[in-house]
Amino acid sequence: MKKTQILVLALAIIAIGVLFLLPRVIIDNDEGNSEISSNEANPVAETEALHNAPISASERETITSLVTKLDREENKEKFVTFADSIALLYNQIGKFDSAAFYYERAAEKIDNAERWEKAGNAYYEAFGFALNDQKLVFLAEKTRNYLNKVLEKDPKRLDLKTKVAMTYVSSSNPMQGITMLREILEEDPQNEQAIFNMGLLSMQSGQYKRAAERFEELVKLYPENIQGQFYLGVSYFESKQNNKAKKQFQIVKSTSTDPMVLSSVESYLERL
Repeated sequence: MKKTQILVLALAIIAIGVLFLLPRVIIDNDEGNSEISSNEANPVAETEALHNAPISASERETITSLVTKLDREENKEKFVTFADSIALLYNQIGKFDSAAFYYERAAEKIDNAERWEKAGNAYYEAFGFALNDQKLVFLAEKTRNYLNKVLEKDPKRLDLKTKVAMTYVSSSNPMQGITMLREILEEDPQNEQAIFNMGLLSMQSGQYKRAAERFEELVKLYPENIQGQFYLGVSYFESKQNNKAKKQFQIVKSTSTDPMVLSSVESYLERL
């Protein structure tokens, strides 16, 4: 799912919010069946509606100046330089959908795999922070559009296939994403992001014991994965494995210095 997306509690909370907007999918029950319950959402018609949240006057002035130069620029390389600069500014202020929009404009000017990947990754970043169904669906479609182009040229890019899989989970056919994640794990049983995402999906469907198994596997292979360590504790907590939960949250507490993470861990420990 890209770089560790939830290094602090704030990002963890955002990811949990996105997770519970997804369709509920039973992915690992004992009978081997898959139960799906989902609500279709319509994509957003206007791209501009995705990036109209307020920003400071100085930031707006800088971006407006760059956009003016961008719209007047006829040279492709200079156009892309302006687009990248605008996208970088939007990324710095947390407007990931706006950043993706300008990376897409650059990809439209210079149509190659490097630009497709940059636009697709940017839309996936925005997808990870979308907190309503319309944005989620729209950004998922944009992500797939660009990353699938890269995968057509290089099917071995399991990192990108994992991202595409997670966008399908938010679609009207979530099992397509689950199937892709399973395919990734068949090809690479130790794939960090595929294991992590299968754990998240088990949590989302209420299969906390199964989620704990996934996260146990993850932190055994990748003990530095902060998200996995945190979610392992949550999975233990939710599956009533209180002794394991307490021990796991103590591990997180001893390895993190972030005050928000520590506050969250303390709140769990107080409930045990």
